Amino acid sequence: MKNYSTHEGASSIRLEHSPWSRVNHMQIGEFSRRTGLSQDTVRFYVRKGLLAPETGNLGGRNPYQLFSERDVSTALMIRFAQALGMSLKEIAEIAQELVKGGLSPERELEIIDAQVAKLEEKAADLTSLLDYLRAKRGWMERGKPGDEPRFAGVELCLTDITVTPK
Repeated sequence: MKNYSTHEGASSIRLEHSPWSRVNHMQIGEFSRRTGLSQDTVRFYVRKGLLAPETGNLGGRNPYQLFSERDVSTALMIRFAQALGMSLKEIAEIAQELVKGGLSPERELEIIDAQVAKLEEKAADLTSLLDYLRAKRGWMERGKPGDEPRFAGVELCLTDITVTPK
């Protein structure tokens, strides 16, 4: 058995590392490969308190950080939440709420409704961009007859942009 303390050093956990042990700890390199996060991103998440790996006895003045399968799940949830448009600040706030006692059903709905609204707005913006690019491509394929299509009524005309040599 090996002794490990939590990231904050507040408590000590004894983990059995035998072939039959269910606890599988990994160092930052393996954790990074498993999650698709760079090691710098992992360190940043640890500094921000989004991840709390255990620290081992090895590593001298800078003990190794040991990540668990739960940390892998947490990192994947962070990436998922970011893909939904959530900021790290929002993710950290929700994580704190979870630690302090969980989320009420009302709070869960509030979070979901906010993300749905953000995604709907983003989808509308992307639809406008796609419509513009399709219109522009069609106009170009037809030999550029008449006025160039405008993006959302804005006087954006990419063919009028000129670069002056220095």
